[in-house]
Amino acid sequence: MAQIPNLDNAPLNLKSIREQSQRELVNILKNIRGKKCLVIDPKLSGSLSLIVPTSTLKEYGIELRLLSAEPVQTECTKVVYFVHPQFNSMRFISSHVHDDASKGLQREYFLYFVPRRSVACEKILEEEKVHNLMTIGEYPLYMVPLDEDVLSFELDLALKEWQVDGDASSLWHIAKAIHKLEFTFGLIPNVRAKGKASVRVAEILNRMQTEEPVSTSDMSIPEINTLILIDREVDMVTPMCSQLTYEGLLDEFLRINNGSVEIDTSIMGAQQQDGKKMKVPLNSSDKLFKEIRDLNFEVVVQVLRQKATSMKQDYTEVTTMSQTVSELKDFVKKLNSLPEITRHINLAQHLSTFTSKPSFLGLLDMEHTIIEAQSYDICFEYIEEMIHKQEPLNKVLRLLILFSVTNSGLPKKHFDYLRRELLHSYGFEHMATLNNLEKAGLLKKQETKSNWATIKRALQLVVEDTDTANPNDISYVFSGYAPLSIRLIQNAVRSGWRPMEEILKLLPGPHFEAKRGKFSSSSSFDMSQGSLSSIDKVADGRRSLVLVVFIGGVTFAEISALRFLSAQEGMAYDLIVGTTKIINGNSLAETFSENSS
Repeated sequence: MAQIPNLDNAPLNLKSIREQSQRELVNILKNIRGKKCLVIDPKLSGSLSLIVPTSTLKEYGIELRLLSAEPVQTECTKVVYFVHPQFNSMRFISSHVHDDASKGLQREYFLYFVPRRSVACEKILEEEKVHNLMTIGEYPLYMVPLDEDVLSFELDLALKEWQVDGDASSLWHIAKAIHKLEFTFGLIPNVRAKGKASVRVAEILNRMQTEEPVSTSDMSIPEINTLILIDREVDMVTPMCSQLTYEGLLDEFLRINNGSVEIDTSIMGAQQQDGKKMKVPLNSSDKLFKEIRDLNFEVVVQVLRQKATSMKQDYTEVTTMSQTVSELKDFVKKLNSLPEITRHINLAQHLSTFTSKPSFLGLLDMEHTIIEAQSYDICFEYIEEMIHKQEPLNKVLRLLILFSVTNSGLPKKHFDYLRRELLHSYGFEHMATLNNLEKAGLLKKQETKSNWATIKRALQLVVEDTDTANPNDISYVFSGYAPLSIRLIQNAVRSGWRPMEEILKLLPGPHFEAKRGKFSSSSSFDMSQGSLSSIDKVADGRRSLVLVVFIGGVTFAEISALRFLSAQEGMAYDLIVGTTKIINGNSLAETFSENSS
């Protein structure tokens, strides 16, 4: 099955974006004649594999290597580097060139920065005296379609850079990516932003429009009606909760990377081969996955059981009764889906080994207790006990962040005590991580009374008796907790920011709402009036689009909740997600750990 997702049914022509990136990459490689060795930054290899299949690169006579400190072993005389502009990569490349020179190897070097050149990085190359030996360019890859409705800006460290290091370069990158979309699909007339970074991106986007305008003269209707930008900082509660959708749980326990999971072949039913791994693609090209990815895991098990039972029934009928040719043909057609059913039964069975553990169920209970903000002491003691049992540090930090955020920090005495216990239990080398979390406001001393109870009530975040099998609310993705971020988006799409001003003021960062281009004075585009006039339909009858951008990452459960909203009756818009990266609580906590950068 294709590793690259099929984008034919995307509500926006994402295929054209991918094809443009493909063309740009192939042109760079074609212009370097002869056999060449392509050395890729490991952090880039996943993104590139979603743009161009490895097999295509090999057709161009290209050898592939991953960048590391080790010299490049190749017979090729041309070495082409594709890297993010990071100092470490520059040092590796410089050492490769010096190593080749010391061995008397004559090679041509090409260096392409992704997505753009960096003066600071080139300075390092100059200091290392290799700059003049290189042909330097850039490959402007600002976004990668992960699936029909998900675009990633591939900015793994955006959240930490912005919140801890005060580095805003990723915000420019996000604005640039959105502006590139506008050149293809038209100027986005409505912009709503919540959070410091989001408002900043909206400002940069407007500046880019002034400097390099997207034409608004032709009367065609822009394909994206509204852009909603939201900071991860606005809702740090949701990513710290355990996701309970099928795709969310796969990510929690097996880590989905660039649309696939890597697992032991034994999990997929193969004969035990010592630690042999296989990649399982997970995207909407897999029809069954598309059907079950956004369901609560409890329901997925029932759906798979149903499909397997029906297949068994059909098989019995074929073997025991005389069938017409057309009935046999139908059965054979059904058999084609057997590999998909088997694949997901194996994955679901593997996930069940985690989700049925008392420790996991206990953790879920504790998360709900923290969110309900009823029993401070019980939560505090639970976290204290986790530290003393030396449970995995990430697991502890995740719950501690959830506890701290919902309480607007911890009383000084408790904060100092837990911090000390953490360092004693896990080692003083984690001090920098705790400092980063404190700087980012995720784990801090309490200075003001928490307003979580007010927010939770006003936005109806805790929903009793959630029906996970026939959900009527987004809370099904966490079995009873409606993600705060998606509640905000639900309201923003329905009626704009204005009716919820008071709630927005309780959440971190400013908010902003504006009309742009020739629509800035017209009200026919105004979603906030709730008027879904005929102008909201794109010319060829497709629904109008809302692009929701998460700055600092989004979880699969939140994407599932957005898909659920989009499918509701009375919803006049298709939703597309843009994100700096896909995250879960573990990967988010890791971002702040000092050894991640």
